[in-house]
Amino acid sequence: MSEEEQLLFVREDAEGFQDFRDVLSDYAPQIEKLASQLSQNPRSPELIGDLFRLVHTIKGDAGLCRVMFVVPFAHALEGLLARLRSGELVYQEVMGDVLLLVLDRLDLVMAQVAGARKVDVAQMHNLLDALCSLESAPLPSVLATCSRLIAAMVGAQGSSDAPVAVAAGKSVAQSRQQDMLLFRTLAFQLEQRMPEFVGRTERNLRLALELNRQAGGWVDAEQLEAAVYMHDVGMMFLPEQVWLKLGSISENERRLMVLHPAWVAGLMGRMPGWEGAALMVMQHHETPDGEGYPYGLASGEICQGARILALVDAFEAVMLKHAHRGQRRSMLRAAAELNAADDQFERAWLDPFNQVLRRMLEQAAS
Repeated sequence: MSEEEQLLFVREDAEGFQDFRDVLSDYAPQIEKLASQLSQNPRSPELIGDLFRLVHTIKGDAGLCRVMFVVPFAHALEGLLARLRSGELVYQEVMGDVLLLVLDRLDLVMAQVAGARKVDVAQMHNLLDALCSLESAPLPSVLATCSRLIAAMVGAQGSSDAPVAVAAGKSVAQSRQQDMLLFRTLAFQLEQRMPEFVGRTERNLRLALELNRQAGGWVDAEQLEAAVYMHDVGMMFLPEQVWLKLGSISENERRLMVLHPAWVAGLMGRMPGWEGAALMVMQHHETPDGEGYPYGLASGEICQGARILALVDAFEAVMLKHAHRGQRRSMLRAAAELNAADDQFERAWLDPFNQVLRRMLEQAAS
């Protein structure tokens, strides 16, 4: 049976259709419970196996009850879960959110079919295409696709006529707003990986934008905001034992580590309108002395936004290292370390950074 035939949103068997709706409402709480448990134990083969079997059962029940348009969606979710079951992917909360929201969307569509209301077939095709891509997408784009799906489905939940994906008629402003929501969502996903990271996104954003304003607004604020959200998201694509490791890392681990800016920059570079942010992300670990990575660029080759990110990133890292000293002493220590490392940061940005920091210290004192 072709995809076009499967996506005929009709009620072939009224009794079977209602039976399947009842069954799905019974399965949903079980899936939600498993997703919650996996958030606490993301590598559990038992939990992943139980989740896979539930989705497989939903697909089988849909076929038996002749609710054929549900089958390809369940099959696509099986594909994602199969990658988790094989160990190719590690469960992330965003994946569970996608699973639950897709089931919610199918439940909504079945209500539309039962009430003889119009179903947006193009919208559902877009959703299915995105889900199918998760079965074979490279690791760096799986989380991005999941987050984009969540942003789209949550935004469209109240209206059956709203598009699930960015439609051709959507304005550029709406498209960019949705992209920014995706970037922000990914940044908050990163925060959840370590307790010390909680709040870092907002801290980094405030400092970066204020530093840019203090310097005269050299860098486009929207591109800078996107780069702040995304600059470290590539770390999530590394094995946890590499980027969460305490102490020194091996040479092989270092080679993996230096790839993380390129992964995210490559993703953003494929999204229209974010080329500036992609360049900032790519270069934020480059240093004026040419000792940075991934390309060892010299001072004049590094874009201004990347120089802001480098300062903000280093400041946050030193603040975390000295958090036990208290906020004021940590800020003073971070400022001292950054100003002493004049081979890593350019004076053109250190001077406005110091002015911003002085204001921050005054506000903390008051």
